Amino acid sequence: MVTIKQTDVKSKKEVNEFVTFPFHIYSNTKEWVPPIIADIKLMLNKEKHPFYEHSIADFFTAWDGNELVGRIACIENKKYNKYHGKKDAAFYLFECVDDQKVADKLFERAFDWAHQHGLNSIVGPKGLSAFDGYGFLVEGFDKRQMMTMMNYNLPNYPKFVENLGFTKTVDWLSSYVHIPDFKMPEKVNKVAERVKANGKYKVLNFSSKRELKKWAWKIGQAYNNSFVKNWEYYPLSDNEIKFVMDNIMVVAVPQLLKAITYNDDVIGFIFAFPDISAKLQEYKGKLSPIALINYLWELKRTNWVSFNGVGVLPEYHGRGGNAVLFSEIYKTAHSFNFEHGELTQVAETATQMRKDLKNLGVTPYKNHRIYSKKI
Repeated sequence: MVTIKQTDVKSKKEVNEFVTFPFHIYSNTKEWVPPIIADIKLMLNKEKHPFYEHSIADFFTAWDGNELVGRIACIENKKYNKYHGKKDAAFYLFECVDDQKVADKLFERAFDWAHQHGLNSIVGPKGLSAFDGYGFLVEGFDKRQMMTMMNYNLPNYPKFVENLGFTKTVDWLSSYVHIPDFKMPEKVNKVAERVKANGKYKVLNFSSKRELKKWAWKIGQAYNNSFVKNWEYYPLSDNEIKFVMDNIMVVAVPQLLKAITYNDDVIGFIFAFPDISAKLQEYKGKLSPIALINYLWELKRTNWVSFNGVGVLPEYHGRGGNAVLFSEIYKTAHSFNFEHGELTQVAETATQMRKDLKNLGVTPYKNHRIYSKKI
């Protein structure tokens, strides 16, 4: 008989059980990349994660006798609901053995949790922060996960929720580019050079983390504001912006992060990250001293790069801002010895960005889907 237990987030044992369960599920899946274990534990820490300054979440595990067989996080982002006038719960960190009955039990508990908090729909997978990654993978199971910037799941997970009446809300597409063959259309470069020539648009390049940190706050605000028309948007708190930027700083190679300014105000950004997935797999998401040394070494050695966070404020679309953005993506991709590139998770609701990517000829190769259900 399957029973559901709420995780006591102050219990080291129960937090460890919740956090390490995926290592059992994906023990034979070479495409799965372990998360940084400390990062997942932080999600359960209601005293330290900035999300809990305005919102709530609880965590549940499924047990068949003494065997752990599943888990789920139940979330209410109150700022998101207030901004959009909704009463949504979200689910995240769902993992389950190959058994629909176990999935049913976990989601029944999630539905009860949502009702207890006065919510009338549930959506997900959707995490606590903008960098948690969205959706269930529905295409591209044979491709390795891009670090911790997106989710990986077994092919049966989407069917679990579809069998419970969940339907598609929005897809997030990731695209591949073979960098040596990647050519920027000449008209894009011409527009970018023309608008930069008038002196209003500028591109900030960074040579050190100290230099980058001076601009981190302004870049973080631009990051927040650039997605104001997107499905997932809500106004991040000051501490959430700081949280995102602090996380970026840990794996940042300053030369791969750029800011675009207009009249010296930050209106766009490029976040590019060397892919250290191989070392995350090798060290199983641990942060031991030897693991940290190898993560840093892999930043310099990998031939993969992820563009996970590129954008321009909406009011600069069609005014040369996107041309500058894509011109700089091209330059950034070719500035190191990268062979493979990924533009990670662009929402289908970001219509201008999706149109621009199609025109650039990149190849869609992964698709993540957000599901929802009225309850």
